[in-house]
Amino acid sequence: MRLLGILLFLSLYSSLAPAQIHVFTREQMIRFTAKNPFERFSDGRPKVPDSLIEELRTLSAEDVFGVVPGAGFANQYEGGFRLLHPGRKLVGRAVTAQFMPHRPDVADVAEADAKARGAGRNANQRVIDMLQPGDVIVVDLMGKTEGGTFVGDNLATAIHAATKTGGLVIDGSIRDLEGIFEIPMAAYFRGVHPSAIRNVMLTAVNVPVRIGTATVMPGDVVFGDREGVYFVPPQLVEQVVVKARTTKIHDEWTKAKFMTGKYKSSELYPSPADPALKAEYEAYLKKKLAEKK
Repeated sequence: MRLLGILLFLSLYSSLAPAQIHVFTREQMIRFTAKNPFERFSDGRPKVPDSLIEELRTLSAEDVFGVVPGAGFANQYEGGFRLLHPGRKLVGRAVTAQFMPHRPDVADVAEADAKARGAGRNANQRVIDMLQPGDVIVVDLMGKTEGGTFVGDNLATAIHAATKTGGLVIDGSIRDLEGIFEIPMAAYFRGVHPSAIRNVMLTAVNVPVRIGTATVMPGDVVFGDREGVYFVPPQLVEQVVVKARTTKIHDEWTKAKFMTGKYKSSELYPSPADPALKAEYEAYLKKKLAEKK
């Protein structure tokens, strides 16, 4: 079954690879994501474990912020999106795509190569056809609204069916919002327009892309909540999760104490001032962390 999956991917990849200017080879993918501590997909894309992906669903942007910038990654967050379902977290592994304004001499070569290889007729569908369970498609469409509509309701359904628990981040727009709204999937996008995608060309897949002020690598863990989207390098994911466990226990204990009405904020936050309370908190933290092992 694993061999069949690899062969299917290679078939899709060989059809896609000549259909745009650039795709990382497996060797390039491994080189540029060398700090990835986890296993990889057949193309070399980092594969953060499902267990960590699921634990991330319980976190917030502040939990991610507590680790990522301090590790030297200052350009991994982007806000200002419209959210399809604000209460639904977006967590998954990034598949990246880059579009540029249409230029006929470049686009003609790419499309001729795609046709010769039997690739999908439409560039956006070629990327969608690569998606696997747990993926999040991350698309640089230059913030384009009219003509920057990466999907309508049919292709959004295809993304949901392929990724299962994933979704999409589009630095551009979508169409058919009424239909897409019915899909139980997290989606982040800049705008909505009834036009079809046009006057753009696909120039790269699974390479670094820019989403607003963030740099996104294939295999990054995409984390989206009501505030915005973080693109977390694989090597930082476990650190985010471990630190968030402590933060969650701290907040749980602190809020419970506040609700007794016995304490001023300065007595408990950011840490207990009284030695006895501090000892009580540390015992509580130790007990709770042990339960999570």
